[in-house]
Amino acid sequence: MTAMTAWQSLREHHAAVKNRSISELFEKDKDRARFSAICGDMLFDFSKTNIDDEILDRLIDLAGQAGLADRRAAMFAGDAINETEGRAVLHTALRNLDSPILVDGRDILGPARATRARLIRFAGDIRAGRIAGQGGRITDVVNIGIGGSDLGPAMACLALRPYADGPRCHFVSNVDAAHVHDTLAPLNPRTTLVIVASKTFTTIETMTNARTARDWMAASVADPATQFAAVSTDAARTAAFGIAPERVFGFDDWVGGRYSLWGPIGLPLMLAIGADAFGDFLAGGAAMDRHFRETPARANLPVLLALTGIWHNQICGHATRAVLPYDQRLSRLPAYLQQLEMESNGKRVAMDGTDLGEHSGPVVWGEPGTNGQHAFYQLIHQGTRIVPCEFLLAREGHEPGLAHQHRLLAANCLAQSEALMRGRSLAEARALMAARGLRGAERERQARHRVFPGNRPSTTLLYPRLTPFSLGRIIALYEHRVFVEGVILGINSFDQWGVELGKELALTMEPILAGRQPATGKDASTRMLLRYLAKGPASGS
Repeated sequence: MTAMTAWQSLREHHAAVKNRSISELFEKDKDRARFSAICGDMLFDFSKTNIDDEILDRLIDLAGQAGLADRRAAMFAGDAINETEGRAVLHTALRNLDSPILVDGRDILGPARATRARLIRFAGDIRAGRIAGQGGRITDVVNIGIGGSDLGPAMACLALRPYADGPRCHFVSNVDAAHVHDTLAPLNPRTTLVIVASKTFTTIETMTNARTARDWMAASVADPATQFAAVSTDAARTAAFGIAPERVFGFDDWVGGRYSLWGPIGLPLMLAIGADAFGDFLAGGAAMDRHFRETPARANLPVLLALTGIWHNQICGHATRAVLPYDQRLSRLPAYLQQLEMESNGKRVAMDGTDLGEHSGPVVWGEPGTNGQHAFYQLIHQGTRIVPCEFLLAREGHEPGLAHQHRLLAANCLAQSEALMRGRSLAEARALMAARGLRGAERERQARHRVFPGNRPSTTLLYPRLTPFSLGRIIALYEHRVFVEGVILGINSFDQWGVELGKELALTMEPILAGRQPATGKDASTRMLLRYLAKGPASGS
């Protein structure tokens, strides 16, 4: 079967089963829960979807026709699978630096090992007070970055807060002055370390915030550069900024920004939880790598998660997916996955530059439960569009004295997935209203408002506890999911040209706003907006 006929086969099968009830699948198949898989003590359940054995076989055939096995082997071998930029994709290597990767007979991981050793020493010296600020021991760390230099470490530091015994970590990303001002305002500049995370040290938002932070620190610290570090590959620019070379940590171009938490971009996390716990985080990612490489497709969590996504988005036509962690400390995970998935697979052309024959990745969004239940779950349950949901839940929390609250949290998570699948029929709603004493037309009207269509798909990922090891597995799981979906779609998941045009145009807007250049060549709408920002409302063009 070719890839084209595999797509067509899936569409034909979907047309035949699209109105089938997921609940009825459970009634007819007492072993329906077999549509699940395990990685160690992590369980992925996709049985509450419309996927059956035949669909799964066809999805696996589709992945095979796309060359998933060969593409996966090429990634782990260090081949330049990022073809538009001519780069290898080796963020996975950062999780297991002990295994050499030879390119032209040279182990390319040597510099990464040396950098890891320097990071461990630096983080240890900060945490032990051997490196201090001019006001004493470092109490706070401010990471200034954007995109992959911010979302990953910010998400992970919050997720692993129970393990944080180092300096408090804060994150600044937005060039909006409110972000840097409100973050720095309560801190003591004399006991604060600032990390500037920018590979090129030219990212305009990051460097603007970095200069603001340096000015803030200079008001209280004689030599503010002594309380700065950088994650960057540009030694000349970091030196010009005043940062000592021993406090500059670079990484190779085979690590993309949104995949970089495992290396120097993870410095804030290492400072917060220590090198040993950070090692556990890496070990979790490496464990998922082994599972991804060695496990057959029908039991392979990243493959199954990706195939479920392909089924829902490209075959069923559901344009969005909701990521719903029932874990407050994973509240930044949906935002992290927004970038990971939408920047990776939000493409319109295939690897060879031709237009895609299928829609690319979905819109990814979400919030932690149970908060979302009192917000957007209304649309998920009773709206006119189907939103596949991805629930995440730990078996236990970090607060043993509040175990009853975790049980309530878990009960809500499981109840929501069941409610999405089962729904409530009009007959059931009529009976409910009749029990409340309603009759006739009013009973009918009220009943219709209480109908839940049901038959709405969801998956659930369970793990024992949100530990560094568990978090590493979760992030690696989603990274590989993105990779598999990208391979099936035939796109390059590791470039991001879509971020370039807006940045280029912003450089032309700032001189106009500053009054240094005219708005020549700008459209009427943009000229009107520019005039408003310069001097207030204006009519016409």
